[in-house]
Amino acid sequence: MSVNPQYLSGSEIRTLFLDFYAQRGHEILPSASLVPEDPTVLLTIAGMLPFKPIFLGQRTPEFNRATTSQKCIRTNDIENVGRTHRHHTFFEMLGNFSFGDYFKEQAIAWGWEICTTVFNLPKERLVVSVFLEDDEAFAIWRDKINVPEARIKRMGEDNFWVSGATGPCGPCSEIYYDFYPERGDEDIDLEDDTRFIELYNLVFMQYNRDVDGTLTPLASKNIDTGMGLERMAQVLQQVPNNYETDLIFPIIKKAAEIAGIDYLRSEEKTKVSLKVIGDHIRSVVHMVADEIRASNVGRGYVLRRLIRRVVRHGRLIGISDEFTTQVAETAIALSEAAYPNVRQRELAIKAELQREESNFLKTLDRGEKLLEEIILELQQQGKTQIDGESAFTLYDTYGFPLELTQEIAGENNLSVDEIGFETEMEKQRKRGQEAHETIDLTVQSSLDKLAENIQATNFIGYTKPVATAKIEVLLVEGVSQDEAEAGTEVRIVLDKTPFYAESGGQIGDRGFLSGDGIVVTIHDVKKESDFFVHLGTIERGTLRVGDTVMAQIDQACRRRLQANHTATHLLQAALKKIVDESISQAGSLVSFDRLRFDFNCPRPITPAELQQVEEIVNTWIAEAHSAKVETMPLAEAKAKGATAMFGEKYGEEVRVIDFTGVSMELCGGTHVSNTAEIGVCKIVSEVGIASGVRRIEAVSGPSVLDYLNVRDKVVKELSDRLKVKPEELPDRITILQNELRTTQKELETFKVQLAIAKSDSLLQTVESIGDYKILVAQLENVDPESLKTATERLLQKLGNGAVVLGSVPEAEKVSLVAAFSPEVNKKGLQAGKFIGAIAKICGGGGGGRPNLASAGGRDPSQLSAALEKARNELRSAFSK
Repeated sequence: MSVNPQYLSGSEIRTLFLDFYAQRGHEILPSASLVPEDPTVLLTIAGMLPFKPIFLGQRTPEFNRATTSQKCIRTNDIENVGRTHRHHTFFEMLGNFSFGDYFKEQAIAWGWEICTTVFNLPKERLVVSVFLEDDEAFAIWRDKINVPEARIKRMGEDNFWVSGATGPCGPCSEIYYDFYPERGDEDIDLEDDTRFIELYNLVFMQYNRDVDGTLTPLASKNIDTGMGLERMAQVLQQVPNNYETDLIFPIIKKAAEIAGIDYLRSEEKTKVSLKVIGDHIRSVVHMVADEIRASNVGRGYVLRRLIRRVVRHGRLIGISDEFTTQVAETAIALSEAAYPNVRQRELAIKAELQREESNFLKTLDRGEKLLEEIILELQQQGKTQIDGESAFTLYDTYGFPLELTQEIAGENNLSVDEIGFETEMEKQRKRGQEAHETIDLTVQSSLDKLAENIQATNFIGYTKPVATAKIEVLLVEGVSQDEAEAGTEVRIVLDKTPFYAESGGQIGDRGFLSGDGIVVTIHDVKKESDFFVHLGTIERGTLRVGDTVMAQIDQACRRRLQANHTATHLLQAALKKIVDESISQAGSLVSFDRLRFDFNCPRPITPAELQQVEEIVNTWIAEAHSAKVETMPLAEAKAKGATAMFGEKYGEEVRVIDFTGVSMELCGGTHVSNTAEIGVCKIVSEVGIASGVRRIEAVSGPSVLDYLNVRDKVVKELSDRLKVKPEELPDRITILQNELRTTQKELETFKVQLAIAKSDSLLQTVESIGDYKILVAQLENVDPESLKTATERLLQKLGNGAVVLGSVPEAEKVSLVAAFSPEVNKKGLQAGKFIGAIAKICGGGGGGRPNLASAGGRDPSQLSAALEKARNELRSAFSK
């Protein structure tokens, strides 16, 4: 009879794993940030991702062996979180790595050893898998480790790891835990997750796959492994799912406490919401700790979505007030020993949560109002179903679960297009798969095939505007060519270049290449891996690979770029000084004619602050601060106080731009040598572009004159048209605005008076049936609001009775209004229901209060029929 494993805490499991491999020559490395160096991946999604450059051969490893506990986030299966035993957005991946050192046999032996002797998992509870064709791994498990053949399962393509269409790849082997070994070894199905859980995956990176699919053995074979900490904790702590381990359950208990419920006694639906809160808040805490801020794009969008899901699931379990900072505190306390930065960033984490939660709760209220508007519009149009796109907007933007939308819709005799909703959901999943768990280790440039024969581009443009260079690569429509003629759009790689390639927000240089009978206009420069790709047009001659050309930048354009780039540095320094020291860059654009600076700030900048910022920037410009440019170790630069842009990845050596006493930043861009070269800087606008992110647009240097010329032309034209001096324009425009508002009010009054005058002539058509009076009629060309006023006034004159008026205010639009006296309501007639049914004849719908209601339609040809039906129904009702 198999025994159960010994209990270990999550912290103990992590420590034992790292210590085991440290004792075997592995360097324990800290977890990398959730913001990866790899620009093709949104978030760090696997333990091996930080080592991707090593596996690609792009970086020489400092150590041949390494071990880590890597924090990871995946959101491609977010809808399964809380519903399955083991799906998470945040998880820790324990791993050991070999870079050309030990390989398959040693990795398997150590994997088995740590499972059976360190974590004391009973051998009879373990099953292993190997790739179908990996006889070597099968033999090692069987002959060296002594695993019975019946418990070694050969698997298909799922057990062959690939990085992409091409690149490093290889078979993998997995260790599974068997919850029910007493069921025997016959017909073992490792896909049965009620019986088996995958604990440890060993990837044997031994091949390179080329474009034809041919596998070639790698000269240097690597090992990449991954053990899910939460999964091992589930097994060792003998709990039914990952959520009830000591890594997550304290957060769940805190959320349940706030909601006033007991997790263990709750129904499954409530448990799911508590699990979602427990999982997501871990993701949020670590994302903000790694300086990610909520926004509507990229990883900021992922963060905002996770926070909103936490808030929404809190509402579902009865939490109406703000609560996320309380559960975040529990998550911080659980993580701070292994990840100290979560406590260091505690204030930022809680501030981000409080702001996002507060804003979203207001959004939820607005969502309720939007749903009311959607329902009313559908009723007016005579429709019976809320479309999938609207339902998804309510779900994604306003936090409305589909079930809640369906419930409210049902109360109003409407259904919801579930298929359309799922279609929109699938679109979002595809957007979210920027953080998909497949990691592409292939170099994604069209230059790959040529890279072996050429050297990285030598950039000399910091100091030299002109260079004699050799044509290394010539691409036409992405295809390598030996030559190209005049009129051809080309992409060119030179052996060296003075042209700056687009990077760090600064656009590429412009200029030209010239040679013997050759002229090529360069209009942009991009960077692909280590190559500068010059985009241009051959103006004259035939360009050939191997030609020697003179490469020269447009120095006037470069000077504009330098001025604008330095101005962004001065802007950031001024914002930190005037507004908030914690302000950090969130993005930028440095162009020839303008600059844009995005920054993290939770509030708008006041006009007075903006003026101060502009003034101090121009003061620094006038003070003529010289630039000091140095290359130094990253640690030294940070120690000196240099500002780094969050999310930007830096090498061990960094370039520092220092305007002493004003600004010091890590930057690879081009700058003025003295601030006086900028001349002047003018802020054009300041707006919010996302929650917590602001944007300043400005111009500097020669661009200021361009900006002022445009504004001067507009002012002169307005002055001529309005016959006033430029300084009198604001007052004159205010007078015109007031006159327009007065005229509009008078027009509305005239419309109402005209409607009333028209309606008074209808009094002679009133019918009397017993004690009730009926007036049903059409008024020509009366807008809905005036029609409503006329209807109410007519009922006042009638007293006891009903008035129904219709009009066609514009093409293909019908307006209907019904007003019923209290006595009519007592007979069971309600204006809202009555006019809604009548409007359907005109292809619409509507509703309102029992005494007064409006409706609309789209078929004016049916208005007479609709009014006739209203008249007959009222006659019938009053005759009883």
